[in-house]
Amino acid sequence: MMSNNNNPTLRKTRTFLLKKSNSMQLPTVQPMEVVPKRSASLRFPTSPQLVLGEEMLHFSHPQHPLSHVNLPDLFTCAGCKEYGAGKRFTCQQCDYQLHDFCALAPPALKSHPFHCQHQLVFYSKPVKGGIAQSKCDVCNKPIKGYAFRCGACSFQMHPCCAMLSSEISLLYVHPHTLRLLPASTTLSSGSDPSFVCGECRRKRSGTRVYHCTVCDYHLHAVCAKNMINGLHENGIKNREKPSMLGTAARLASQVVIEFIGGLMEGLGEGVAEVFVQNVTRSGRGNGRGR
Repeated sequence: MMSNNNNPTLRKTRTFLLKKSNSMQLPTVQPMEVVPKRSASLRFPTSPQLVLGEEMLHFSHPQHPLSHVNLPDLFTCAGCKEYGAGKRFTCQQCDYQLHDFCALAPPALKSHPFHCQHQLVFYSKPVKGGIAQSKCDVCNKPIKGYAFRCGACSFQMHPCCAMLSSEISLLYVHPHTLRLLPASTTLSSGSDPSFVCGECRRKRSGTRVYHCTVCDYHLHAVCAKNMINGLHENGIKNREKPSMLGTAARLASQVVIEFIGGLMEGLGEGVAEVFVQNVTRSGRGNGRGR
C-alpha cells in the first residue's frame, strides 16, 4: 500500500546510489568508547563525514560517493597505502578504495592505550623525511599515508595499528588472551628477539609483540594487523610490500651477478681459445720433429 507521507524516502539501487532528504545532517563526533580489555580492537567514533546508509562522501575523494562493500579480493588503501581485503569503502566509478577504519578515522584520539599520555591527531599525509621514510611505532612499517601522530613527541602509528589494544582476544588464532609487551623489551636497538611469532613463524626486531598470559605463545603486532585489515579472514598471507631500498639492492646485486657472469664467460672463451692454439702449435711441433 502506498504511503501518504510527502517526505522523500531513501532509495537504494544496485549501484548504491541514494537520494538524500533535506532533514539529514552530519553526524556528531562522540567521545571514544571505553573498550573491554579483551576486545580484539578499539572502536573509533565516526569521523565527521556525510554518511548516508551504505554510502559516504569522503574528504579525500569529494568528486564521487564511496560505497561500503565487503569483497574478498586484495586491494591497496588509497589512504594509508597498505593492503586490505574484505570490508572497505570503494568508488563505483574510478576504483578508489579505503579501509573502513581509514574512511571513518576520527580527527583525534585521546588516551589511546599505546600512547595515553598525549593526544594523537589524524594526518592524511606522511612526514617528509628525505629518502628514509618515517616508521610506525607499533608495527615498524613505513608510514606512507594516513596516520595518527603525537604533537608533543615523535610517536605515530597507522590507523590499522590504532585499532589494536593493549590486550586482545583472537580465539580463531589463539585460545588465550594476548597482552602487549612493553616497548622497551621489543624495540631496543640491536636486540635479537628470542621468541618466534606463532603466526608468521619468524623472529622480528622493531615491531611490538603480544604474549600469551597463560602459555609461551607470541604474536607480532604487524601480524596482528592482518586480523584487522581483513587479510587473515580472507586467506591472504605474506603480502608485504617490498621497500624501495630493498628493491634497489636486489636490482644492483642482479646487475653485478650478470656482469661477473659475462666476465667469466668471456674469460672462459679466452682460455679455451688459448688452449686450442697451444694444442695446434704442439701438434705442428711434433709433426716437424718426425
